[in-house]
Amino acid sequence: MEEALWSVVEAERLSLADLLTGLSAQQWQAQSLCSQWRVRDVAAHLAMTPTEPGLVRMLVGVARAHGNIWAFGRDLAREHARRPTDQIVAELRRDAGSRHLPPGTNGDNALLDVLVHGQDIARPLGIARSMPRPAAVASIHRAWQLEWAFHARRRLRGLRLVATDADVQLGDGALVEGGVADLLLLVTGRIAAAAPRLYGPGSALLPVAELPTELTEENPT
Repeated sequence: MEEALWSVVEAERLSLADLLTGLSAQQWQAQSLCSQWRVRDVAAHLAMTPTEPGLVRMLVGVARAHGNIWAFGRDLAREHARRPTDQIVAELRRDAGSRHLPPGTNGDNALLDVLVHGQDIARPLGIARSMPRPAAVASIHRAWQLEWAFHARRRLRGLRLVATDADVQLGDGALVEGGVADLLLLVTGRIAAAAPRLYGPGSALLPVAELPTELTEENPT
């Protein structure tokens, strides 16, 4: 199971590197689904995940950010994004098979991170990017469990999420249906991107406020 997970992570990193290679300079500067990140910032975040930060740098950085781990992670990615775009792509490709992770994270986090951030890049650019269905199913369950990061059970209280293309049912209440990839974006706070593709009585009850989606639960990198 662990080998299969990491195989998907590697494949997703490599396919994203291929996508990024074809982007124009304007597309690299485009706004991603993350409110304070451009496409290049998201790409830099994914490229640096296998190598940064170490525990010491993480602790020092969070302290300098006055304990705001979100701000530290945002600024760290922006700093990495100053590199030339071809270097960012080369790093992502070079370390695609790496299993190194920031302190306190695991392979499930890495899978969730690359799936969701791949959509953060692709969707605003109008690029179709599919998710491997079993990986999307595993990641939506992971995101649903991470209440401290996504607050999904609180934000989506009173709603029952049902995937139309996978065996996924989460929550209880008014029905919200859609593809598992769109439900994953909903659970991780990408509401504006997900909502137009969801339907059912509960779709009219979706929260309006977005999460600060600069990062998924794999903070701070």
